[in-house]
Amino acid sequence: MQKIQQKIQQKIHEKNICENRKARFNYFIEDKYEAGMVLKGTEVKSLRLGKANLKDSYAKIKNGEVFVYQLHIAKCPFAYYGNHDPLRPRKLLLHKQEIKRLYSKVNEKGHSLIPLRMYFKEGKVKMVIALAKGKRNYDKRETIRRRDEKLELDRAKRKEY
Repeated sequence: MQKIQQKIQQKIHEKNICENRKARFNYFIEDKYEAGMVLKGTEVKSLRLGKANLKDSYAKIKNGEVFVYQLHIAKCPFAYYGNHDPLRPRKLLLHKQEIKRLYSKVNEKGHSLIPLRMYFKEGKVKMVIALAKGKRNYDKRETIRRRDEKLELDRAKRKEY
C-alpha cells in the first residue's frame, strides 16, 4: 500500500513536456534509463511553455559522455538576448556505470539510443532514453495488424453492451 502511494506521489510531481510516440513503432525498446539534462536558462523557459520536439532526435556516446542530437527546443519568445540555438547538442547526465553499459550495447549491430520522453521532475528536466533496436518493415506491419485486431475486439465488446 505504501509503495503504491509513493508511485502516485511521484506521478503528481512529474509534468510531461513532450513524448516521442513514433519510437515504439519504429524500434523494439529493450532498456530504459532516466537522465538529467544540461540546459541553458532560455531552454528551460521554452520547455515550461511546452515548446520541444523529440521526433527525429537520437543520442550518442562521445568521449565517455552522452549527448542528444536533433532535439528541437524552440527559442524563448521572452528572451531579449542570449537566446539558444534550437538544435544544439545537449549533454545528458548519467552514472559512469550506466554509460559503460550503454556503450557496450550500442556497439552491437542494430542498437541505438532513442529519447522517449521529456518531463519535469521536482523542478528538474529529465529525459527517458531507451536502448532500442530498429524494426524492419515486416515487424512494423505486424504491429499495425495487432493494433487493428485490438481495435476490432474493442468495437465488438462495445456493441455487445
